[in-house]
Amino acid sequence: MADAPYTIFDLAQRGMSAQMVRMNAAASNLANAGTVSGSEEGTYRPIRAVFAEDLDQASGLATVNVQQVVRENAAPIRQHNPDHPLADANGDIWQAPVDENAEMIEMLDSARQYQNLVEALSTAKQLMLDTMRLK
Repeated sequence: MADAPYTIFDLAQRGMSAQMVRMNAAASNLANAGTVSGSEEGTYRPIRAVFAEDLDQASGLATVNVQQVVRENAAPIRQHNPDHPLADANGDIWQAPVDENAEMIEMLDSARQYQNLVEALSTAKQLMLDTMRLK
């Protein structure tokens, strides 16, 4: 928790940072979609940002923090392809369990949330400038 009460700028900055972590995780997952490995253990697993609420007692406002980035426990997709150079002794390869459609939705949603915060900041700035002009 901060020493001074949160401002709209603090809230937006934290939210924007959280959405960037979320978007970067989805981008990493998309970049690794379709990758294969010669073992189940070596296969890429999707990552997700885990958020935690941060309540400011002084102002009563809540914001978000990225608590951690975790790997999902999704099972890799086994494919029989004995001609593949990474195939194991059984002729199997393991593909990353990344749902490309779900990752695109995740990216679009985080981009929208980020844009909403940018618009909130722009509105707050404009209101401050209008208030200063009244004096």
